[in-house]
Amino acid sequence: MKISANVKSEFEKHQIEVETNGSVKRIDIAPKPTGYGSSVNGGEMLVLALATCFCNDIYREATKRNVIVTGVEVTCTAEFGSDGEPGANFQYKTKITSEASDEEIAELIRHTDEIAEIHNTLRKGVSVNLIT
Repeated sequence: MKISANVKSEFEKHQIEVETNGSVKRIDIAPKPTGYGSSVNGGEMLVLALATCFCNDIYREATKRNVIVTGVEVTCTAEFGSDGEPGANFQYKTKITSEASDEEIAELIRHTDEIAEIHNTLRKGVSVNLIT
């Protein structure tokens, strides 16, 4: 699966497209009040990626187990310091709405935490390379 993101920014314009295997989606995010850049910062997007991944994976894994999930809430937090410092203290919590037993839901959450791709990418630590 090939995934990409493209950001085009100029005064009072901020265009975002994401693509997975040729399927392009636009995301609307307003520019900063100054008119340049995004009103949403990269740290916010990173914790959103974690929350979105876990939410989607809960539904996927529940389906595999024939567990009906009618709602998922995921809250992810992190701390960022000075310019150039990496984020730290990434944490998340979730609330699952389902008629399944507490034990089934706890196991679904544990399993999904182990296989969530974005989580495992950060846990592994990967290189990010600038192509010039």
